[in-house]
Amino acid sequence: MIAPDAIFDERLHAAAQSVQTLLSDLLDTGILPDETARPERLMAAMRHGVLNGGKRMRPFLVLETARLFDGPAEAALRVAAALECIHCYSLVHDDLPAMDDDDLRRGQPTVHKAFDEATAILAGDALLTYAFDILADTATALPAEAKVALTLKLARASGLGGMAGGQMLDLQAETKTPDEAGIVTLQAMKTGALIRFACEAGPILAGASKEDTARLAEFGRKIGLAFQLADDLLDLTADSATLGKAAGKDAAKGKGTLPALHGIDWTRARLDRLVDEAETLLSPYGEKTDVLKAAARFVANRKN
Repeated sequence: MIAPDAIFDERLHAAAQSVQTLLSDLLDTGILPDETARPERLMAAMRHGVLNGGKRMRPFLVLETARLFDGPAEAALRVAAALECIHCYSLVHDDLPAMDDDDLRRGQPTVHKAFDEATAILAGDALLTYAFDILADTATALPAEAKVALTLKLARASGLGGMAGGQMLDLQAETKTPDEAGIVTLQAMKTGALIRFACEAGPILAGASKEDTARLAEFGRKIGLAFQLADDLLDLTADSATLGKAAGKDAAKGKGTLPALHGIDWTRARLDRLVDEAETLLSPYGEKTDVLKAAARFVANRKN
């Protein structure tokens, strides 16, 4: 019998490959009308920002939560690709000099370094809007009610009450350190919102009950906090070569994080509790969630 962690590794890799292939196809052939202009430099920058590897954890969560409720695999893959466009747009903009000012992303030059700042801004804008194009396209074969729900939830997870608002709070944290409640709110918005969406997207597109959708959304909230805690811990303990980006930047900027507030040992204990809580949420579904439970452990214990 294959261990859940081994199955998780296999499915994570397969999900990354599937999403990479679909994103490449969507950027090559596109879903836009034939007469639509496609500026070559903008397309190249978009490809640089979205096809540069990565674990593709958010798309994986969409696919696995859809699988749990027997959702349509092809539609789930397209929803996963749309979500990854949002995530990658956020990274392109996050790396800009006005934001985190990073030169490396996944071991490669960031988009504004490989091209220029204006092109990076436009590439991020284009990836953001392309996500909703993918969701609305007829090739994403879902009932209209599911498409509307997914579009609304993704917009809210990405916008002022979600990721973009969290990024604003994160910038403000460089000059005024928030208290613990403020840090948790910031992290739930900046990182957690898209991960929560990834976990509730599966049951939504599968037509699962409101109770199941809410349970998976809470699972996403737990592992979203774990993901950010692990990220903050890595910023304190890992080196740039391991991370594929600059390390120690939060500490250098005096940015408020829970590891900085409570220390490394507290953070590791909190990660363990979050994993336990996440696994408990999945207990009603039995062995079918073994891979999702392995994903929670991976998120909490990742090394890069």
